[in-house]
Amino acid sequence: MNSAQFLKKTRSNIDKGSQYVVVRFKRLSWKIWLVILLAIALAAGAVYWLTRPEPVAEVLPVVCTETVRTQDIEIYAEYPGTIRAQQFVEVRARVEGYLEKMLFEEGTFVEKNQVLFVIDPKQYQAKADKAKALLEKNKALALKAERDLNRIRPLFEQNAVSQLDLDNAIAAYESAKAEVQMSEADLTQDELSLSYTTVRSPISGYISERHVDIGTLVGPGGQSLLANIVKSDTVFVEFKMTDLDYQKSKSRNVNLGQKDSTRTWDPYITVTMADKSVYKYKGLVDFADPQVDSRSGTFSVRAEMPNPDHELLPGQFTNVTLLLDVRENAVVVPTKAIVTEKSGAYVFVLRPDDVVEKRFIELGPESGNTTVVERGIWPGEQIVVEGYHKLTHGMKAIRAAK
Repeated sequence: MNSAQFLKKTRSNIDKGSQYVVVRFKRLSWKIWLVILLAIALAAGAVYWLTRPEPVAEVLPVVCTETVRTQDIEIYAEYPGTIRAQQFVEVRARVEGYLEKMLFEEGTFVEKNQVLFVIDPKQYQAKADKAKALLEKNKALALKAERDLNRIRPLFEQNAVSQLDLDNAIAAYESAKAEVQMSEADLTQDELSLSYTTVRSPISGYISERHVDIGTLVGPGGQSLLANIVKSDTVFVEFKMTDLDYQKSKSRNVNLGQKDSTRTWDPYITVTMADKSVYKYKGLVDFADPQVDSRSGTFSVRAEMPNPDHELLPGQFTNVTLLLDVRENAVVVPTKAIVTEKSGAYVFVLRPDDVVEKRFIELGPESGNTTVVERGIWPGEQIVVEGYHKLTHGMKAIRAAK
């Protein structure tokens, strides 16, 4: 068999095989087709399952919340203040003379009416003695004029003397009495001037250093200021309050310097010392100036404060903290939970279904780390205090465990 015959025979066998396969393929039942299709589907599903991308799980933000509460909030205002003594008296010489004695130690406590200085009394003693002698002389002349009048009056009734004689006697007596009164007044004045040579303390308090030396000519015509006395067991704290703060206080029925039965608190002050410590006693506002300074828009306020240990010194500058208002049962939130933007201030409220709500609020005054909320939220609601930068309105969040 040559090659041509071999190829022809081979091709013939292949055709017969193909026809056989086609015939067998056509003879397959529908059940077998179904199995084949299912196998193909399972294979495709397996390939997809093995090659699918990993699903991205939803990650909810974790936030810290606090419960909105109510409490009494004390509203304070700070002002620069000045300490002033309850009494500050200048001891001055009321008569002229040379200073002879100083009978106190500078800087010590002196009692009321204690002798402090002595001015040379000699000339005033001489004037008093002269006035006393003149008074005695005028009293004698008045007594003589009275006796003369008593003798002339009966004689006038008997027509033994003229009307002129009686009138002269009466005039002499009246003149003598006037001289006596003038002499008494002169004596009183001279004795008063003599008493002024002994300079006494007008109040009890601490005395300053002397302003004059012994031997100095003092008095109204010369150096009259001898020393100062300060009574500072109680001091006054004076400060300037703004008109705006006063109007706010007034709208809350806070009348500075006046007792008010409608409130359960008083406008107390505290002062801060130079070392930044707070003075242990509080003062009560007892006076407010009835008019406002038009140049500065402020008015003077004064508080009285105990100073038993004399820690506060007159003339000292200090920082005054005034209890301006007490908001009772106010709704408060931590200041850090508040977000402020051009459209207003808001907080994020976490509802019971863990959905976040952006809530705009109206702010009141701040006190420490909390802020009063006038309206917008209610006690008992949960607000987000940490993690709010991750939130948007309507999304869910997870409350962090405490």
